Amino acid sequence: MTPRRHALFALLAGSATLAGCASAQVSDYAQQRPLLELDRYFNGRVRAHGIFQKRGGEVVRRFTVLLDCRWDGGQGVLDEAFHYADGSTERRVWRLTKHPDGRYSGRADDVVGEAQGQTAGNAFRWNYTLRLPLDGRQYEVQFDDWMFLIDERVLLNRARMSKFGITLGEVLLSFTKE
Repeated sequence: MTPRRHALFALLAGSATLAGCASAQVSDYAQQRPLLELDRYFNGRVRAHGIFQKRGGEVVRRFTVLLDCRWDGGQGVLDEAFHYADGSTERRVWRLTKHPDGRYSGRADDVVGEAQGQTAGNAFRWNYTLRLPLDGRQYEVQFDDWMFLIDERVLLNRARMSKFGITLGEVLLSFTKE
């Protein structure tokens, strides 16, 4: 390898390392208000409007979601009814557990294993692997969700979808508590 290529490789590797260190942590939002408590926000009826964008930014799906949510102590159920612009529908029922330290775990039929999340201040970060049907096959894709409580009724959500560390697209949602 030439000295010039070696220097370029070192610069790129260093930049990638620094970029990884600079990523946001949910604890960065600990002082932000209003305080997001999932068992308070996702309790009762919540409506969401969203889009899915491919990696290049093209919007390929638009949808609404009606959520019926309830909690009993530290156990919650979020029953999501999706309605897509093309007329198709989908349902996902999350079963969540609230842990004393602001962590949450959850399961749903199309989620592989257990989802893990953490709240701090007005933010919630949620990670899980979803079985996604596409063209008669199922693919396992990873989701990195960030939610931010704007006020008592509005919550914004941006989810990065990836496979093998490569971003496939993003889901953007705006939740409104009814």
